[in-house]
Amino acid sequence: MNPAHGHRDYRQPPERKSMHARIVRDLGMRIVGGEFKPGDRLPAEAALLADYDVSRPVLREAVRVLVAKGLVLSRQRAGASVRARNEWHLLDPDVLYWLIQSQPPPQFVEILLTARRVFEPAAAALAARVASDAALKRVAEAYAGMEAARTPEELLEPDLAFHRRIAEATGNDLLAYIGNMLSLALRESIKLSSQHPNTHALSLPRHKAILTALLNRDPLAAQQASLVQLKETKEDLNEVLAGSEGLM
Repeated sequence: MNPAHGHRDYRQPPERKSMHARIVRDLGMRIVGGEFKPGDRLPAEAALLADYDVSRPVLREAVRVLVAKGLVLSRQRAGASVRARNEWHLLDPDVLYWLIQSQPPPQFVEILLTARRVFEPAAAALAARVASDAALKRVAEAYAGMEAARTPEELLEPDLAFHRRIAEATGNDLLAYIGNMLSLALRESIKLSSQHPNTHALSLPRHKAILTALLNRDPLAAQQASLVQLKETKEDLNEVLAGSEGLM
């Protein structure tokens, strides 16, 4: 499932969407945002029923969803309590989205870039070694889409596809899954960096260097090009965030 499109009901449920989805989103945001901390008990069932004005089955189904996402532990008669952060399913699209929304932009950027520095250079190096010609062609097609883009909005989807397809090109299903799940956070990061006035001109040569290394089957060059791209992306994001602070 593409995280950009999946689970949309929890993030932005339409006006007539079930209260179940609204409760999941509200409680999820309050947990991830720190209103309910690890170890805290959620309000008693009677209080939640009154707050949300729903039936007991609806509330319990919402709690079951939060349990499945690793956010809460529910015990009979003891109620639901918030689990430790290291037990949250952070690659779940909803949990990841709530995390993004609850973090100040500089903190979100640092969390994401740290994860990308661990993941992307290694994935690029592996792809350079093992990718099929067809997989590399898909990466090249994503880059061609980036070249063809005329606006930051048009650049977004091929940029996401470029990184996702490198993870897929490793031939490792788990790495491909991680790359796909990171797309949601990466989408928010690219939207932020697109506020830089030279985003297109800066982005293309960085990605071209990665693509060239992949096509040359050069793992070291692919790893280094990915590290450079992330370093310079961080510099761009820092400029955007500094500019935003100056406008406040």
